[in-house]
Amino acid sequence: MTASFDLGLLGGACVLESANGARIALPTLRWTGQPTHADEMLLARCAGPTLDIGCGPGRLTAELTQRGVPAMGIDVSKTAVRLTRERGGVAIRRSVFDRIPGEGRWRHAILADGNVGIGGDPPALLRRVFQLLAPGGRALIELEPHGTMRRDRVRVGDGTWFPWAWLGVDALDDIARAASLRIAWSAAHGARRFTELVAA
Repeated sequence: MTASFDLGLLGGACVLESANGARIALPTLRWTGQPTHADEMLLARCAGPTLDIGCGPGRLTAELTQRGVPAMGIDVSKTAVRLTRERGGVAIRRSVFDRIPGEGRWRHAILADGNVGIGGDPPALLRRVFQLLAPGGRALIELEPHGTMRRDRVRVGDGTWFPWAWLGVDALDDIARAASLRIAWSAAHGARRFTELVAA
């Protein structure tokens, strides 16, 4: 992770640059703030052990912990893990594609803040997520409010390029089918869109 991304995790300005030249301002103030009413739509559905994938500075992981819900955040950023722990959450520095503690026993997994784009291949990511979940487990994901799916290479600041994807609501049915999943719940709060996926 770059110094500019670490600054973003602390609430500073941070821009995601796409290989096609687009520059996207990241919502760092939301990431570092307290959970919002929109976040509550995800948090309220977590009733058992929850894995927060790409936890960032830990607003969701820490909030679940404060509510007495067993939760763990994972993130590839050392700064993100430190900040999550400072907020009272449990977090480890790990890629979702690495071995994860409690694999096959998590009841919920959260992919908020666009993290369904991790790895640039949402169907592959979702298949991996369901390997981490217990039978009957549920994945809560945040979607782009419009469009289908697009992929690109991105970087933050002068960091290394990495694959990313944006999954829009219009692609959800096809992506769910590709990952052998079905949609159990969908909701919106302002411009943010959420869905809950279960095994088909």
